[in-house]
Amino acid sequence: MYHLQLYKKLSLIAILGLFSVHALADQSTDPTWQKDKPYRFTILHTNDHHGRFWQNDIGEYGLAAQKTVVDQIRKEVAAKGGKLLLLSGGDINTGVPESDVQHAKPDFIGMNEIGYDAMAVGNHEFDHPLPIIREQQKWAQFPFLSANTYFKNSDNRVFDAYKMFNLNGIKVAVFGLTTDDTIFLASPKNIDGIEFRKTLPEAQKVIAQIKKTEHPDMIIAVTHMGHYENGEHGSMAPGDVELARGLPTGELDMIVGGHSQNPVCMASPNKRITEYVPGTPCAPDQQNGTWIVQAHEWGKYVGRADFIFLNGKITLENYQLIPINLKKEVDNGNGTKRLEYYTSEIQQNQNLLETLKPYQEQGKQQLLVKTGALSGRLEGDRDVVRFQQSNMGQFLLSAFVEKTKADVGIMSGGMIRDSLIEGDITYRDILKVEPFGNSVVYFELTGSELIDYLNVALSKKQGSGGYAHLKNITLTKVGNNIEDVKINHQPLDLKKTYRIATLDFLAAGGDGYPITNTSPSYVDTGYRDADAVKQYFESHSPIKAKDYEPLNVILEK
Repeated sequence: MYHLQLYKKLSLIAILGLFSVHALADQSTDPTWQKDKPYRFTILHTNDHHGRFWQNDIGEYGLAAQKTVVDQIRKEVAAKGGKLLLLSGGDINTGVPESDVQHAKPDFIGMNEIGYDAMAVGNHEFDHPLPIIREQQKWAQFPFLSANTYFKNSDNRVFDAYKMFNLNGIKVAVFGLTTDDTIFLASPKNIDGIEFRKTLPEAQKVIAQIKKTEHPDMIIAVTHMGHYENGEHGSMAPGDVELARGLPTGELDMIVGGHSQNPVCMASPNKRITEYVPGTPCAPDQQNGTWIVQAHEWGKYVGRADFIFLNGKITLENYQLIPINLKKEVDNGNGTKRLEYYTSEIQQNQNLLETLKPYQEQGKQQLLVKTGALSGRLEGDRDVVRFQQSNMGQFLLSAFVEKTKADVGIMSGGMIRDSLIEGDITYRDILKVEPFGNSVVYFELTGSELIDYLNVALSKKQGSGGYAHLKNITLTKVGNNIEDVKINHQPLDLKKTYRIATLDFLAAGGDGYPITNTSPSYVDTGYRDADAVKQYFESHSPIKAKDYEPLNVILEK
């Protein structure tokens, strides 16, 4: 109830337009707008698309339904004499096999049809080498923006820094920023010769350039940096809050963000709503005169910000997150459940659906292509993986540890759903082992904290789905206690910080594991478990099952 009252209050503030920001037009130039005339315009936004061009198995999100919503809003805004911009916070790549095997071509085709105007370059754009990114730029009918991504040892940017838009005489500048953590998140071979400079100095530089040469009425940053409550970004690079606070008050009107993959709906100043309910009011963050918005992930929402410009002042009149066919489970009262829309059903645009359908079918066929070869059997039978350490557990965790550069890996046996037998292995085979689409994540713990974590993980009984598989950890169990813990054959240092790789299900407290996704050091890589395993297979094939036999992981006394 407390949260409900707060975000109703904050949303009313936004709707009534009580917060305003001032435009940045150079007063020495003649404005292109008329005095005392109100101008209306709307900013729509999405972020962290991650290959979701097609609706999921229960009909949620997908670009065809998104187009229906955007088309309706365009029509509504135009009828009132307004203009509209549609922006993406980046990470178009990586997440759904049917998209991944086609380098996100269907996603860019769909975004063109919807009418995107610009996107930030996300770290997952660099899941591909630059030649493929250049091909994606050719597919896209809108610019990729990143002011802080440079070719090494030069002043040459890899992408455009900004783009100007004229909204009925209101000059809007949109510039892009990419998290400087990309240097750690991307494959080194894909970013060879590229550097990601600190975002705040680059923002200051590009804003000065825009103001000098373009004389804008509004400046928007479309970013892929993350929204961290009260600027507490932990071990990650600074995000949107820190950017807004680091600039002079009112210098930046709006940040359209991504990367942290959360709905930025504030319960109170510097505090997000923990569990945002789709379709309820959403008050965006405001820091130092800058509005900050983010629309969760995967096209689950389209964010909508309606502004009025009058005599150099910009006022936010309304803000909302529009759910795209999101559904909830409802209890029927007789032991069964049904799915219902949080709001109302959005019809899919049939023309776009037909355009995308061949890509969906083609993607399915490509899943049958050989990924690698396996010698021996990787055991995933539930009667094994829920009772003891297994070569499959060691193999999967090897992939997750390599992807995250972690010290150790931990997962539960219930997350292993099939075996792999000797021969050629396809992506479809891997998806049978890891069918849930969990994200590979990591977080940091001190040695002392890791002991506490392991005590909980190892309390899961044999035979349960929570039975813990460990990588790069050996220990001895004495009753309910653990002793002689070693990390990569070295004694555990209680004061040292260790990086732990796992999956988002466990990080959220699944299987009764400690909740770690609220830690400042928590990072969701955005990689599906199966994608990480596929890449590991491709890099290390042929895989020999005997190399992954678990040796003395857990000794009993």
